[in-house]
Amino acid sequence: MRLDCNGKFLDLSRPQVMGVLNITPDSFSDGGDFFDPQRALDRALQMQDEGAAVIDVGGESTRPGAGPVSVSDELQRVVPVIDALQAQLTVPISIDTRKPEVMQAAVAAGAGLINDVNALRAPGALEAARASAVPVCLMHMHGDPRTMQADPHYADVVAEVKAFLLQRVAACEAAGIGRQRLLLDPGFGFGKTVEHNLQLLARLEELAATGLPVVVGLSRKSMIGKLLGLDIAGRLPASIALAVLAVERGARLVRAHDVAATWQALQMQAALQRVQQVETAQRQ
Repeated sequence: MRLDCNGKFLDLSRPQVMGVLNITPDSFSDGGDFFDPQRALDRALQMQDEGAAVIDVGGESTRPGAGPVSVSDELQRVVPVIDALQAQLTVPISIDTRKPEVMQAAVAAGAGLINDVNALRAPGALEAARASAVPVCLMHMHGDPRTMQADPHYADVVAEVKAFLLQRVAACEAAGIGRQRLLLDPGFGFGKTVEHNLQLLARLEELAATGLPVVVGLSRKSMIGKLLGLDIAGRLPASIALAVLAVERGARLVRAHDVAATWQALQMQAALQRVQQVETAQRQ
């Protein structure tokens, strides 16, 4: 699958890495690190060199408990960075936003993919995404960032997340956004307990069976800290393990802070998969 992202292409015929670039003062992992436009540009170019197939730019933190950012503040954060990046990057730029105004401005500045944790549920978001003509990633989130971790409950988290995402796919299609433009993200850590996250990962094939590309964001997540007692700085090895496990279960795009390490791990997984495919073909 090859997605046209505003004139730059994202090849999802094999698993790829999405590099995270937060232009925020308060994101859980790298808040404040790339608030300066030049540092953001340098980091984006570094991630591209490390193997990122797309750079995901966000101007509003969606960590648990985070408050909203105004449209004007978010625009001031992301548009100058995207404008600078689009001229120097060869890979597509993704805009991580819930706001239709930001979607429109970001795409006009050069972004080629909309990554919406709210799955285009904000008023005007469906219309903005349709008009943009770029691919869209629809994510599941229970509640909103301020409340999503307040005792989330599901009867069957995998079935409910899948049903929600397919409902949003139907809403997109009804609004004129073709299925071929859509990606799905189960939203690890967005209104889920550790057990919910593990169930989603264990049964990720059920989401991949929809035929739509699956995006996962497991990098440095709090579930690692809760399971292993690690702070954010110590979560890289577990993040790499989760990335490989997700790809083995059907993920096509892995959102990561540590691009080089994640890309290298996925190359090793791909090499092993090629050998297995050859051996399987020879036995038939």
